[in-house]
Amino acid sequence: MNVNIIVDSASDLPKSFYDEFQADMVPLLVHLNGQDYEDSRTIESETVYQEMRNGAAPKTAQATPESFFQVFKKYAEKGEPCVYLAFSSELSGTYQSAKIAEQQVKEEFPDAQLDVFDTKCASLGYGLVAHRAAKLAKDGASREKILEMAEYHASHMEHIFTVDDLEYLYRGGRVSRTQAFMGSLLKIKPLLHVEDGKLVPLEKIRGSKKVLKRMVEIMEERGDDINNQVIAISHGDDPDHAEKLAGMIREKFNPKEILIHTIGAAIGAHAGPGTIALFFLNDTYK
Repeated sequence: MNVNIIVDSASDLPKSFYDEFQADMVPLLVHLNGQDYEDSRTIESETVYQEMRNGAAPKTAQATPESFFQVFKKYAEKGEPCVYLAFSSELSGTYQSAKIAEQQVKEEFPDAQLDVFDTKCASLGYGLVAHRAAKLAKDGASREKILEMAEYHASHMEHIFTVDDLEYLYRGGRVSRTQAFMGSLLKIKPLLHVEDGKLVPLEKIRGSKKVLKRMVEIMEERGDDINNQVIAISHGDDPDHAEKLAGMIREKFNPKEILIHTIGAAIGAHAGPGTIALFFLNDTYK
């Protein structure tokens, strides 16, 4: 019996992923202009980005324990194994919601074959972990093998990203008001990454033209066996720069595949339009 893979909407995976692997998705919540929405179900990221450009300040909330309970229970009732791969617990309480639901399900179904795994990853960095896990599940791998590979990919996943406007990170508490003001004044583009599941500043680049070039350089410095990897680029409603970055990477490394997709509403509400993020492994691809 194949293992069922469950993710949440912060994985930023395209619809084709769910079609191909029959995976389940639990949405994070978005509050915009006085209304509550489910990320990627009842609101699309493009709507959020447009509203942010018009001055809106969306807020987000973790997926609820009840939403996880309903999905987990579905598989427990059928006696089917499942693995939920979670958005970083350092960036959202969604993982904790899933752990509450896991306990509830296992109290009701003591034999439930259910695992909840904190990837400590975000956006398509998290999505790549889920993509690899889903391929293994489709091929009939065990829960143990899937979790082993998820652990490997999650622990070696690099997240290198930049934002177009520091104001959005300021609103989300990621930078100070002074940093946001000075960054905008001096046209400084920050490079950030994820370390132990948290967003951490990496470098400051003056001038937007240099940012993509520097991202490719960091990929060369940190990446390993890149030509054999599936790498990913996510963007905040900026497909042109995403494709430009992909072209630079293809020219230099020619990886096996480059997955490009829009950053969803839940993460986009904090990063803002114009965000560009690059994801790859820093150790030999498995």
